[in-house]
Amino acid sequence: MTDHVDVLIVGAGLSGIGAAAHLAKDLPDASYAVLERRAASGGTWDLFRYPGVRSDSDMFTLGYRFRPWRGEQALADGASILQYVRDTAAEYGVDQHIRYGHHVTGAAWDGTTARWTVTAEVDGEPRRITADFLWSCSGYYDYDRGHRPHLEGEERFGGTLVHPQHWPEDLDTTGKRVVVIGSGATAVTLVPALAAAGAAHVTMLQRSPTYVLPLAARDGFARAARRVLGERRAYPLVRAKNVAASTALYQLSRRRPDVVRRLVRKANVALLPPGYDVDTHFRPTYDPWDQRLCLVPDGDLFRAISDGSASVVTDTIRTFTETGIELSSGEHLDADVVVTATGLELLLFGGAELSVDGEVVDPSDTMAYRAMMLSGVPNFAFTIGYTNASWTLKADLVAEYVVRVLRRMRAEGRRTVVPTPDDSVGRAPLMDFDAGYVRRAAHLLPRQGTEAPWRLKQNYPYDAVQLRRSRLDDGVLTFR
Repeated sequence: MTDHVDVLIVGAGLSGIGAAAHLAKDLPDASYAVLERRAASGGTWDLFRYPGVRSDSDMFTLGYRFRPWRGEQALADGASILQYVRDTAAEYGVDQHIRYGHHVTGAAWDGTTARWTVTAEVDGEPRRITADFLWSCSGYYDYDRGHRPHLEGEERFGGTLVHPQHWPEDLDTTGKRVVVIGSGATAVTLVPALAAAGAAHVTMLQRSPTYVLPLAARDGFARAARRVLGERRAYPLVRAKNVAASTALYQLSRRRPDVVRRLVRKANVALLPPGYDVDTHFRPTYDPWDQRLCLVPDGDLFRAISDGSASVVTDTIRTFTETGIELSSGEHLDADVVVTATGLELLLFGGAELSVDGEVVDPSDTMAYRAMMLSGVPNFAFTIGYTNASWTLKADLVAEYVVRVLRRMRAEGRRTVVPTPDDSVGRAPLMDFDAGYVRRAAHLLPRQGTEAPWRLKQNYPYDAVQLRRSRLDDGVLTFR
């Protein structure tokens, strides 16, 4: 079975629904479909079901630019975010264009017909869909498996071992001793949530500390602005304020890391018990924003530590035992449940293989044009959000730019658009980020260039100006 659309979007998560909404409102005469592997929309926000799952960016910037976030919480729970995404899909009619149960395995470009033929598995059977333009919005991590290194002696453990990406619905931690292995965004979310849900005690076991910064759960400025201006007029103002604040913190972190290190430490000390060993448990060896800075709403992690329902141990694992974990220091952590919050595995384009006129595309051999298109690959775009700010800030910029490109093609009767490779431009990593999941997959990712338009800064205000005002006739994009 084969059918055809003008634009085919892969993925019905935050990015894919945003992309489709942009098409619906800004290019309404274009036909499109959204292919979703799973049986439900929402992507990350439907997949992750662990206790306390929430945003790690404020919702006034994680929300779409074109549709205000109406919730009260700045750092919102996963269920509220999922509802926001699905409500957006319904409001713009995107939900009528989603085809569920479509696992995209490959996409082949034919230069003769100027079309993509996309192959998807549906109930175990192949189905082909052709499209003039292909847009990958499948994120960058593997939905089937998280990063799960083997832990010495784990087979001996008599309790429950679980990864947050696959949280069992029937897991009850009430009255249980829980150890959460990890120190990233998932770990700092899980620890206070499990403590509040009645665990006997929760221990965050980390090999090394992470920068953890408290943030007010509710944005006071947003409440005041809504009261004075109304919701729709207040939203862009609040969004601009939060963009400015997060950009300023990131820039200060890169230019004066010592200042930010002191500010974070001061905030930690203020919320922890007197005499707490802050430097052992909350003083990383790297600079702020070398890895993502973790935000905790109203300092909930520090409150759990202060009231004794949670603790932090900084050590390495020697081996699991039948009743818990023995550490390299000789200490033993008794545990009924161990949560391996050990990270993600990257998977580009949902694992689909791309080919152009019969030649398989190796993404690592390509250069990313404006961090959204691949050199030498026609009529193709992908959405990967920021690592140092809200994902959706970048997703909205990509969508706006893709719509500009599509409008140009339709107005001039062009059939193809492709970034022309430039061997004179130096290459750099696509993600200038030191997180473990990025390091593990850096060799698989496209490169970005050392100069525009092959290079896009991790700076939303700068990128917004560049992408909205730049000429499509930039000497790199070729329209035919």
